[in-house]
Amino acid sequence: MRQWILLRGLARESAHWGDFLADFERALPRDRVQPLDLPGNGQLHRQPSPLSVPAMVRACREALAGSGIAPPYHLLAVSLGAMVATEWARVAPAEVAGCVLINTSFRPFSPFYHRLRPRNYAALLRLALWGGAPQQIEQVVLRLTSNSAPERQQVVRDWAAVRARRPVQAANALRQLVAAARYRAPRVGPVARILLLASHGDGLVRSQCSQAVASAWRVPVVLHPRAGHDLPLDDPRWVIRQVQDWLAEIDGAR
Repeated sequence: MRQWILLRGLARESAHWGDFLADFERALPRDRVQPLDLPGNGQLHRQPSPLSVPAMVRACREALAGSGIAPPYHLLAVSLGAMVATEWARVAPAEVAGCVLINTSFRPFSPFYHRLRPRNYAALLRLALWGGAPQQIEQVVLRLTSNSAPERQQVVRDWAAVRARRPVQAANALRQLVAAARYRAPRVGPVARILLLASHGDGLVRSQCSQAVASAWRVPVVLHPRAGHDLPLDDPRWVIRQVQDWLAEIDGAR
């Protein structure tokens, strides 16, 4: 039985996994799955977000230690969450049995304008600094992160309800942006079992960022041809199938 810890990205929380969480649990019925919020998001939205990824890792490890969920963990993480997963594996490799990193990007492997496409700077700053009504904010988020937005409109209402209940403070969104910009990943893969998933259609982060990491770390990367930044939203079945294939290959190599 594997223990999965799921981590979302910038200013997102466990509720944003949506139907993917139940689908993932059904696909791996012998495993246990636990989504985890970063400080400043979700159930922890009143806490200040750390200004560094290592501090986020410490918060995650402390939260799990307090809950009695023991390692080793398999980490599945998106974007900023994937930075946290990487740093977690670096500082505590004995706790991390494997990582699935989705649409992430790191220094020193890619320039900043690949790690966050310049065309999105203004929209992200507006969201972080000035916000707006929950429905309006989440409509923009969907446009930025999904390539199937017209078919995904139902999630805007769900996300707006989440934002109304647990709003992310502007200061925390900025602190998370700073932490992501400052983070520098190890030049060598922190653990042996890592799978990178990325999308050619990602409008926020260039897919070449994941390819550069995979090349440096000598780990597999699988590219989706059409999905946006939020791969678990745009094509959850594809993500789950890639994880299942990866696990089968690992189990077959034992």
